[in-house]
Amino acid sequence: MTATFSAIPSEALRLTDLIDAVAERQRKDFGHMASEAKADGSLITACDRWSDETLVQGLDLLYPGEGVLSEEGRKLVPSTAAYWVVDPLDGTTNFAAGIPYWAISLARFEGGVPVLAVLDVPPLRQRIIAVRGVGAWRNGKPLKPPGNEAQAAGCASLCSRSIGVLQKLPDRRFPGKIRLLGVASLNLVSVAMGQTVMALEATPKIWDLAAAWLVLSELQCPLRWLVRSPEQLNPGDDHGSTDFPVLAACNAETLERFMPWAEALLKG
Repeated sequence: MTATFSAIPSEALRLTDLIDAVAERQRKDFGHMASEAKADGSLITACDRWSDETLVQGLDLLYPGEGVLSEEGRKLVPSTAAYWVVDPLDGTTNFAAGIPYWAISLARFEGGVPVLAVLDVPPLRQRIIAVRGVGAWRNGKPLKPPGNEAQAAGCASLCSRSIGVLQKLPDRRFPGKIRLLGVASLNLVSVAMGQTVMALEATPKIWDLAAAWLVLSELQCPLRWLVRSPEQLNPGDDHGSTDFPVLAACNAETLERFMPWAEALLKG
């Protein structure tokens, strides 16, 4: 990374070398990895496994004694006062298919909520950092709340499981230009960066949303948890199969405008 990070708290920069190493390995492996299906039908590659092991070991060295919940490792909520939620390679389907769009997602939790988040996008060489109560940055430059800036383009993010809401409301015009990019964490954070006006995710797991959640919060983007909230996760709970359906929007007015489609998501 070549950006200037003077405005970012030093605590947020302790992860720089670790994430740089994982991002570089992923860029080198891109286009050369065979994939296999996991029990839930999602894909995994050797690079996913290497990235997970490297991040978990690195966090243990940098933050000894703090637990880790990760997509490819332990899925139990740690009992430590502070712990990490990690998705070593969000967007494996894209990665395995040769589509250059995926992310590394890490978030440190205290008191049941994320307090530090890092989202790295290796193919774009972008890194988004958020610190609770301090702000959010992209490649070292402070991010501002999107407000109405994204309204002109009006792009709206859906996922392969939430796009079905269009059929449930056939008589209503969907108020956005639909985008399906295949990376839950980046779909959500695209709202915070003003790239989309909303994101509707049907089945995100805690590792998909942990870092994006804090970025959205710091940039004043409202969230509506549609079934359950990830706040105050209980130590020892297994979240390997727990979904947290969510609607994120650039402002409160937009959130309400898209709520009919979010509500339709919950209907059988």
